[in-house]
Amino acid sequence: MTDATGEGPPGESSEVTSIIQHTIKAGEQAAYEEWLREIVPVSTRAQGYRGINVIRPSAGSTEYTVVLHFDTIDNLRAWLDSEERRKLVDKVQPCLVGESRVEIKTGLEFWFAPPSPQRRARPFKQFLVTLSVIYPLTILIPFLLHPLFERIPLLQSLYIQQFLIAAAIVALIIYVIMPRYTPLIAKWLYR
Repeated sequence: MTDATGEGPPGESSEVTSIIQHTIKAGEQAAYEEWLREIVPVSTRAQGYRGINVIRPSAGSTEYTVVLHFDTIDNLRAWLDSEERRKLVDKVQPCLVGESRVEIKTGLEFWFAPPSPQRRARPFKQFLVTLSVIYPLTILIPFLLHPLFERIPLLQSLYIQQFLIAAAIVALIIYVIMPRYTPLIAKWLYR
């Protein structure tokens, strides 16, 4: 199994993502789907697990991309190197062409990481995706926080309000929206 290491020193505690690619042999897609139904619930019990996305092959392709989100690189590596996962990967190996390809990404670099090295998100698409997330949040978050700002005297400073609005937007983008949004639009984004 090929493993690209993440950036930063071991033990770095920022959200990390692992992109695992499998090319499936002809006629083995049903067996691979059954394997996914087995391994996904097991991975959710791993320490630091934050979420998973499975990007199924587009028409004419046999490549699956599994995107795992963990809280720290140590917890992700513990899952990737675990005996339980190794046994499950060994079990699916007869369905695969070649070995698993595993890449670890940290922080923001994952947003536009292509599921395949041959495909890259074009800059104008990255701009449109980012704008489509940030623009609604710049309207919604201040609207939602405004009642709080009015009630708490400490929060009536413009600088504190802007800081809280920016922090809420960045947190939502990094931890909630982008890890789910980009896999949903992957076919368009990397076309």
